[in-house]
Parts: sequence; structure tokens; C-alpha cells
Amino acid sequence: MLTLAELKVPVIAIVIGEGSSGGALALGVGNKVLMLENAIYSILSPEGYASILWKDASRTKEAAEKMKLTAKDLYDLKIIDKIIKEPKGDEQESFLKVAKSLKREIQKIVDEMKSKTQEEIVEDRYQKFRNMGEYKII
Repeated sequence: MLTLAELKVPVIAIVIGEGSSGGALALGVGNKVLMLENAIYSILSPEGYASILWKDASRTKEAAEKMKLTAKDLYDLKIIDKIIKEPKGDEQESFLKVAKSLKREIQKIVDEMKSKTQEEIVEDRYQKFRNMGEYKII
């Protein structure tokens, strides 16, 4: 993660299915993180969370709700930058629409990043990571 954070080039991460485990942490270091609307993204599976927290893997649904692993939840928490809509319908047609949306978004990011210096790219990534989530002081 440190190596990824120090890269002098833009990093774009895309969650397309189930991003979990330690690899999920690395995805969060990207300058921009995109996520398909029906994907999930967390460092632990809901089954693992339920097993650790409650010693009861059958509480998976409750765990998933508490974990905030949906695209909408993660967008609201500033973990991801953009939700890519997934149209319903024919599988092949839907795939092509998602691919076109991803291409458009990647091109926007690349165009935006072209004007930044290497130092600005690294600093933007650092600031994004520092501003993730919500914190409550009790």
C-alpha cells in the first residue's frame, strides 16, 4: 500500500464484483475509486464479520448491513468516488453499456489528471485517503 500511495502516476481502481480481504485496502489508495452499483467492497466478508463479532455466521445479513459495503454506502462515506450504474436487461447488452460507462469515466479521470504535477497527484491521493469515512468522538 505504501508503494502504491507513493506512485507519481494516477491510480484508478475499479470494483466490479466482490472486493474483499487485504486487497480491498489497497484499492482504497487510488486517486479515484469507481464501483459498479451491485458490487460489494470491504476488508472482510459478512460471514467472517458475523463469526468474529457474534460467533454466529448465521447473522450474515445483519453483518452486511452494519458493514456498509454497498456502493451507495461507500459513496456516502467518501470511500469511493463514483458509482457506475448497471442496467437491467440482456446480459450482453448490459455488459456493453457498463463497459462504455467505465471507458467514459476513465477518460474523464485521465483528462483531469493530465494537468496535475506528480507532486499534486500524490498529494491528492493522500488527501483523499485522509478524508475517508466518518468519525465520532465519544
